[in-house]
Amino acid sequence: MPDQHTVRSYEEELRLLDKKIAQMGGIAELQLGQAIDALEARDPALADQVISKDAQVDALQRDIEEQVITMIARRQPMADDLRHILGAIRIASDLERVGDLAKNIAKRTLAISSENLPKTLLYGLKHMAELAQRQLKDVLDAYADRNSDAARLVWTRDEQIDATYNSVFRELLTYMMEDPRNIGLCTHLLFGAKNLERIGDHTTNIAETVHYLVKGTTLAENRPKGDKTSSTLLP
Repeated sequence: MPDQHTVRSYEEELRLLDKKIAQMGGIAELQLGQAIDALEARDPALADQVISKDAQVDALQRDIEEQVITMIARRQPMADDLRHILGAIRIASDLERVGDLAKNIAKRTLAISSENLPKTLLYGLKHMAELAQRQLKDVLDAYADRNSDAARLVWTRDEQIDATYNSVFRELLTYMMEDPRNIGLCTHLLFGAKNLERIGDHTTNIAETVHYLVKGTTLAENRPKGDKTSSTLLP
């Protein structure tokens, strides 16, 4: 039977994993919020801040991976503990991608910072961003609370982001068709919208991981998906 010191040490390592995930999530949330603020204000300085934070997210992901490898080698975890450890490394991977996608939005801001950007073009993007931010916050809370029901709710809401993305996609295509001079600007905004849609997908991945961590089973239903842009044609 393991002594109390060993058990306490093991529990500390598991808590440290959760702390690092929370730290990664906090930075990713901040990146996403600042990226949208930078785009709306066409603020290159703020966009540069978002880009610079990506190194912190990457470093935390590497740290988590190294800790997980060490824990598996030394502790040989089983059952709930193994799901906890493997869940952490999967969530870290998704958060790293969220950080990358926020960084990509910031890079689009740098590309269009000198352009005259009609506010109406940002309405859909801002709505997408608000949905993605809510998804990210809620799924991180679900992980912290080990709440599979809250994670499942995030999982079902991904269609809202997809539906908004479809609308933004059509609006920007129409804008480009009306005036070819808008093509460059709208292309950058399209990439920004796609990045937000992908962030929604990664929050859904995290929701699935939380459900598996808590329940020990995967979600049986097909993932809700509403992105129809691959088959969209305008008259």
